[in-house]
Amino acid sequence: MDNPVPPRSAAPGPRRRDRHGRGMRGPIAPPQVPLAASRAEVFADLVQDSVERLERRWPQLADIDFMVLEVPRLDGADGPWNDEAVPLGGTIPAREGRRARVVVYRRPVEIRSKGREERAALVHEVVVEQVAELLGLTPETVDPRYGED
Repeated sequence: MDNPVPPRSAAPGPRRRDRHGRGMRGPIAPPQVPLAASRAEVFADLVQDSVERLERRWPQLADIDFMVLEVPRLDGADGPWNDEAVPLGGTIPAREGRRARVVVYRRPVEIRSKGREERAALVHEVVVEQVAELLGLTPETVDPRYGED
């Protein structure tokens, strides 16, 4: 025992193993796969897909901001809403230097839909209805396939 092994110093660097000798836990999936996307990000992508679909037919939609909010405010611009009719979306007309806005409320839409396909169809319906209201048109004019699903 001429060369004893020196004790390991408690360096402040990152730990390579957990206390059971296994590797450190990492993310379940890498960030580039859909599993790593949050529900809010997936919902925003559905809204963006719907907007891109409509922009091909209506190029003036580039002048409208599309937003996703969690839930509608109780004291919204359209007046208070009741328990029987929670809005799924809304519009804010253009004013002094502000662009017009279309708002889609994520949680009410998610509650009313069961799966991804049904949610995507409902998001598209809400976006079409709000764009139609903002442009002063019927939803069937904005999207000829409106209401077919």
